[in-house]
Amino acid sequence: MAVSNSREIVVDATPEQILDVIADVEATPTWSPQYKKAEIIESYDDGRPKQVKMTIKTAGITDDLLVEYVWTDHSAAWSLLSATSLKSQEGKYTLTPDGDKTKLRFDIEVDLLIPLPGFLLKKAMKGAMETATDGLKEQVYKVLKG
Repeated sequence: MAVSNSREIVVDATPEQILDVIADVEATPTWSPQYKKAEIIESYDDGRPKQVKMTIKTAGITDDLLVEYVWTDHSAAWSLLSATSLKSQEGKYTLTPDGDKTKLRFDIEVDLLIPLPGFLLKKAMKGAMETATDGLKEQVYKVLKG
């Protein structure tokens, strides 16, 4: 059964600055505790990642994922191509300029291959949502400070 969640925050940065941090997928393990490793397999002509192999650990499960990204000027989305514990995963960051800030919306839908107790799934999803929003925001600020 697929589960989904979304969260919205405001970041004091431009959509381009936020997308640059998202595109630095190989640095994701430094600011997202669920990510253990991320490697770009293929890139688009503009240098943004297209296919990324990553190792994640959440709710006591370690999995190797292959995802494919699609980029626009105001979004970054990915779809799961393969994994051992997931049937599907769709994620998307949507960035809406708001003056000198940006509204960041994160949406994710995950369908597990293996059954997971509801409380564990809820805990894992909460952690993922916080990292994908607040963790990203902190990393954007860290990068902007230099």
